[in-house]
Amino acid sequence: MSTATELARGVVSALVAGGVAEVVLAPGSRNAPLAFAAHDAAEAGLLRLHTRIDERTAAFLALGLSRTGGPAAVVCTSGTAVANLHPALLEAAHAGVRMVAVTADRPARLRGTGANQTTDQVGIFGPLVHTLDLDETPAWLTWGGGPLHLNVQLDEPLVPEDRWTPDVERGEPPQEIRPAIHETIALGPRTVVVAGDDAGPPARVLAEQAGWPLLAEPTSGSRTGTHPIRSYRLLLDGDLGRRVERVVVFGHPTLSRPVSRLLGRDDVTVLDAGARGAWSDRPFAVADRFLSGRPAAEPDDPAWLEEWREADRSVSQQLDRLLAAEPDLTPYEVAGAVSRALPPEGLLVVGASSPVRDLDLVVAPYAVGDRRKVIANRGLSGIDGTVSTAIGAALGRPRSSRCFALMGDVTFLHDAGALVLAPREQRPDLTVVVVNDDGGSIFSMLEQGAEPYADRFDTLFGTPHGVDLAALCAATRTPHWRVGSLPELEQALASPNGGIEVVEVRVRRDNRRELDRRIRALRP
Repeated sequence: MSTATELARGVVSALVAGGVAEVVLAPGSRNAPLAFAAHDAAEAGLLRLHTRIDERTAAFLALGLSRTGGPAAVVCTSGTAVANLHPALLEAAHAGVRMVAVTADRPARLRGTGANQTTDQVGIFGPLVHTLDLDETPAWLTWGGGPLHLNVQLDEPLVPEDRWTPDVERGEPPQEIRPAIHETIALGPRTVVVAGDDAGPPARVLAEQAGWPLLAEPTSGSRTGTHPIRSYRLLLDGDLGRRVERVVVFGHPTLSRPVSRLLGRDDVTVLDAGARGAWSDRPFAVADRFLSGRPAAEPDDPAWLEEWREADRSVSQQLDRLLAAEPDLTPYEVAGAVSRALPPEGLLVVGASSPVRDLDLVVAPYAVGDRRKVIANRGLSGIDGTVSTAIGAALGRPRSSRCFALMGDVTFLHDAGALVLAPREQRPDLTVVVVNDDGGSIFSMLEQGAEPYADRFDTLFGTPHGVDLAALCAATRTPHWRVGSLPELEQALASPNGGIEVVEVRVRRDNRRELDRRIRALRP
């Protein structure tokens, strides 16, 4: 059996050779050999080392780094520290993001004995995360389509006797191989293309080639060019939506109930291009699967697309007038301002819950080839770890012309610990826009927000918190601005000060359900 120092250096060497260039460390005693080895590898220029005091924050930072760069690793000690990695690894598994969790463990002889800080870490993340239990150096890291767990048994002594000069070359992570099979899709039925999260350019290309409306979520990577229908969510509940006969699905659609209802209809045929993630089965009936497609002939009847475009122009204009007439700044206008401010080569990380849905209705029209990247944690659509994910994504994409994050106040508070950074830690240029309505506004637009439940709503769902975000940011020396109007917001977005900064936008929550009702009532 290797000594702890030898094993730790072997694990770090395997990470470097496997293409891991970013390591996030959460300090501990049992993982000290791994920490020393990672530090020596960073000193040798083989990787970049980040340190965070909280394991959950560290894991989401690694997730963000993995979303925009190559696979990153998060390293932690044993016990409850390991459990705190679970949310980020679940998101990675369901979104198909490759990252590595390296957890220190006691040697096997101490398992099941009640030894301090010892639990059953092998398979702790369940069947969705492949685990290697190591007491010897791994020969090579094999990648699947999601996260990998290396559980490393480390015995005392836990500190090295010398400095390490790694003798390893940095490798490239293996590319995911997706068979290049092109299947023709017949024209004829009234068809729309649905592009969910991470659908990518193929959805846009097919829609353009076939002349079909493109119903693309903002994080699809497809919402560019001439075919996206901005107000598709509103149109699906009207006459146009009822006339759809076939849907071609790319990526992981999760944002709207109208899309879910469309995909669940018995009179609609669904063709599925699939999505990354642990589960390949869909929650709707699929008539056929394909990897990528092209139309079987020339573009379809242009009248179908033009009907959608005409209706979209009408509803979008009505929506803009409705929002402009509101006496107070609305969350939709905040999302629209952020969307317009995102330049070519820019990065936008969007929080789950309301902000990504607000953005969906107001996202600016983007040209093909401008390489804007809009991402969100849509694998499980959780609000935890969003600030850390955004910081990691910004660090992992240093070429970005500008980096924004858009999220609600509850999402921000969930991960406020992400702002706790040691002076030596790298800080990306990232503007975090927090839409603060003092609670969970998305619930007001769902069934539980109806009038019969009003007397219990705030206690159970709205959960007003009254937190002073300026004071919270001051505690971590994070620059903070509070704005209350659209011109103020646009000025703040146009004037970055460098580093991580927070722009807080106060909006109302008491009128959110009524505003949502009026928006959903818009018709061509």
